[in-house]
Amino acid sequence: MVDQIQLLRQMKRIRAVEEEIAARYPQGKMRCPTHLSIGQEAAAVGVGCALNKTDLAVSTHRAHAHYLAKGGNLNAMIAEIYGKETGCSRGRGGSMHLIDLDVGFEGSTAIVGSTIPVGVGLGLAIHLGGDDRVSCVFLGDGATEEGVFYEAVNFAVVRKLPVLFVCENNLYSVYSPLSVRQPGGRVIHRMAAELGLESTYADGNDVLAVLDTTSKVIANIRAGKGPQFVEFSTYRWREHCGPNYDNDIGYREEAEFLRWRERDPIAVFSAQLRGAGRLNEVAEAAMDAEIKLEIDGAFDFAERSPFPAESTRGDFVYKAAV
Repeated sequence: MVDQIQLLRQMKRIRAVEEEIAARYPQGKMRCPTHLSIGQEAAAVGVGCALNKTDLAVSTHRAHAHYLAKGGNLNAMIAEIYGKETGCSRGRGGSMHLIDLDVGFEGSTAIVGSTIPVGVGLGLAIHLGGDDRVSCVFLGDGATEEGVFYEAVNFAVVRKLPVLFVCENNLYSVYSPLSVRQPGGRVIHRMAAELGLESTYADGNDVLAVLDTTSKVIANIRAGKGPQFVEFSTYRWREHCGPNYDNDIGYREEAEFLRWRERDPIAVFSAQLRGAGRLNEVAEAAMDAEIKLEIDGAFDFAERSPFPAESTRGDFVYKAAV
């Protein structure tokens, strides 16, 4: 039985971490772009809960929630965003390049679609190794417009690899809505089904629906039914890249934003738990206070941590032999 209070806590924790990033970003100490997923927490938490620790996952430029939901280290993530040696990528990667091999989070990268073939490659390794792990590939709706998506999916289908493709459809790629990027009437998960993937859809703002759907498709993968595709509809509240709100620049309407705000996955789930008598105001306040202490500690850790030594600036840089 899944602990629903813990699902709420995980969503709140991710939200609070990113809100604190947004609040502190103007200080100029986080010297890298940050792509926040505030509003999209249910998709990350539902999928993360369905995965085992030994399962593998790769992500996108918008990776904070996926990293934390898979069990990534909060101190190491914040330190990475600060460019510190104690960061999960030793301060070399920043917000868009997160990794924690201990929990199966195999990395995120900045280029749209670039981790899709990596995730499929991990699926091939699992297949060749003969165990029942799953490789989870997080991608956005924009990544389904990249050629590498089709190439990787084709390979996964032909080889019947244990890969879960998780598409978080938040309607926009930077400032471009689906209507100017994809043919009218296209439904992404149906398009994926035409490529040979067993595909399904769920409300990405409903954490229980995400968890239930993901658990079922992962069971299919472990049963040897090959790669699966899930589309979750959701919505990012803040700008594509950065800590601010950007509805004023005209690419999306305030009314649309407000409709999605009313479907806040955290507020809705909290109300459900209160209505069922599983949560009260005192317990929720205590949860929020505990989360705040943890986050304050993570930022303190990042502030106190050293930058990489000048003598190591060439470390982890590779070049072809001449």
